[in-house]
Amino acid sequence: MRHMVPSLVDLCVQTAIYNVRYLGDVGETDSHLLERILPHCSLEQLIHVENSTQGRDLSEVTDRLWKRFYQIQFGEKSTNQVVERMKQKKVTFKWKQLYEAKTKEVEETQQRSFERIKELYQKEDAKRQSRQVRVCTKVPPSSNKRSFWGSGPGSSFGNTKSTLMKKAKIEFVNSREVKNLAAMKNKAVQRNHSHSQISPAKKPGGFSSMASSSRSKFTSR
Repeated sequence: MRHMVPSLVDLCVQTAIYNVRYLGDVGETDSHLLERILPHCSLEQLIHVENSTQGRDLSEVTDRLWKRFYQIQFGEKSTNQVVERMKQKKVTFKWKQLYEAKTKEVEETQQRSFERIKELYQKEDAKRQSRQVRVCTKVPPSSNKRSFWGSGPGSSFGNTKSTLMKKAKIEFVNSREVKNLAAMKNKAVQRNHSHSQISPAKKPGGFSSMASSSRSKFTSR
């Protein structure tokens, strides 16, 4: 089977398709050639070609391409609804305009939804912070009610003070000065006891009785 050799036009179209990302101003290129080339453009590439082409309306070629992008983006159901409405109202719009209007509508709807969600979140956050403030400002019951009767910090302070007084008293009793005074007192008692055993019989009003009384007073000081 003999293969047909592609024509020069076919080779040019194929080359343009391979390099469609580089297309810009298509100038006066025949519409039947653009109908073979532009369907290979992405949405961004098609917008670039239309914006770059000066002095020419490409909608006669691109309108069906915009309808296809509308259908891809927003679904078959939305596309059919638009077609039906245009028939009912007996009006016609370019699909590029319909695509741009629908995109704007969707963006505005999404923005309103975002604002509504943001508002609900702020209200919920305010409620949560309000509950936290109420919990923090509630005064807890006092734990010092029974401190006067032996519990709580007051009782602890009294016990500590009593312990310190007892310790000071023990240290005072065990100090050298107190022990010396006690020893001196014991010696004085023993001396008085020994003198009372060897002293002569007391006579009322006598000199011996006066001398014994004087010594007793001296040692007891």
